[in-house]
Amino acid sequence: MGMLYLRMLFKDIIGLPHIKNHLTTTADRRRIPHAQLFVGKSGSGTLPMAIAYAQYILCNNSNGDNLEDNSCNMRFNNLSHPDLHFAFPVANTKEVSKHAVSNHFMAQWRDFVKDSPYADVFDWYKRLEIENKQGRIGVDEAQDVVKKLSLKAYEGGFKCMIIWGADKMNTEASNKLLKLIEEPPEKTVFLLITDDEDSIIQTILSRCQVLHFPPLGEGDIAKHLIDYEGLDIVNAQKIAHQSDGDYNIAMHLLHKNEDDALFEEWFITWVRTAFRAKGNKKAINPLLTWSETIAKSGRETQKRFLEYCQNFFRQALLINYNTPELVYLQPQTSGFDINKFAPFVHENNILQINEALQDAMYHIERNGNPKIILSDLSIKLTRFLHTKSA
Repeated sequence: MGMLYLRMLFKDIIGLPHIKNHLTTTADRRRIPHAQLFVGKSGSGTLPMAIAYAQYILCNNSNGDNLEDNSCNMRFNNLSHPDLHFAFPVANTKEVSKHAVSNHFMAQWRDFVKDSPYADVFDWYKRLEIENKQGRIGVDEAQDVVKKLSLKAYEGGFKCMIIWGADKMNTEASNKLLKLIEEPPEKTVFLLITDDEDSIIQTILSRCQVLHFPPLGEGDIAKHLIDYEGLDIVNAQKIAHQSDGDYNIAMHLLHKNEDDALFEEWFITWVRTAFRAKGNKKAINPLLTWSETIAKSGRETQKRFLEYCQNFFRQALLINYNTPELVYLQPQTSGFDINKFAPFVHENNILQINEALQDAMYHIERNGNPKIILSDLSIKLTRFLHTKSA
């Protein structure tokens, strides 16, 4: 993994030349919007891009990239520049039993960003061993942010506050920060990062300049895997194709993420039970058992699994509509053939399937009873799966 994780130079960040160019140009012209929202999957590089941009501003770099050798730039190698601040979702842990804020976890955060700058919020929760809880950015955190930004800039120039997972801000925190974003101290730059623009409250959204990050190009991902991970061209292209424009997925594929194996097992168990359930009242019990198994995992795991299901159905639909070149999912379970499953996903049920999964995610997010939500979902999905295509 070498050099990328020791430095966040623009040239080390995958693809997106138009975004790099836009950010460096605004900084060169000193037309830096004081509040910006980077929207995109973490696997598209929102966090490394924000860090590189902060470095560019704080260290007065120019000509489109960061330098490597002066003391200001060197401090970015371990994310310890005194005018660079972070806020991110956390929850109480064994070590921090109450009022958890980002400051308590800075050592883990620096390691996490160095190891995996393209990772997402769920990966972060796993790092903190809080994946059974819902992390958040609460009012204590907002007070910390206000405090940090009220101090004079250490270097006498700009201060940068990167709020990662900004959609996890609760209402109290959002309202507290809104005042600061409306009237920021001089030379203060807010960089908010989210993969869910709709969850940012409107009053904050309307005060940010929004920058959308597209999925990464397949060629860019493959090149990065060759240059930075030492992969051969064949494997790099295969993983790049399967990763669907998301470098975090590429990393999970490269390191054989155990979550995906578990999710595949859960999904295929459900599919097999669903097919046996047609006109068979006894099959309701295995469906309920399945729901109970998943209900025992944490809410974040459940949400992640439902996203995996959405993806699986989407991939099946693409096979059904003869676009195999867009299919990157390759189930490893013996005796399961995604090509044989595909005809059961079609225009007469895909919208209902998607909606049922979306609803389940919504209710889990809002602390509904997971056993009831998942039982209801498994019965609905079983019914949809038996809907005939036109």
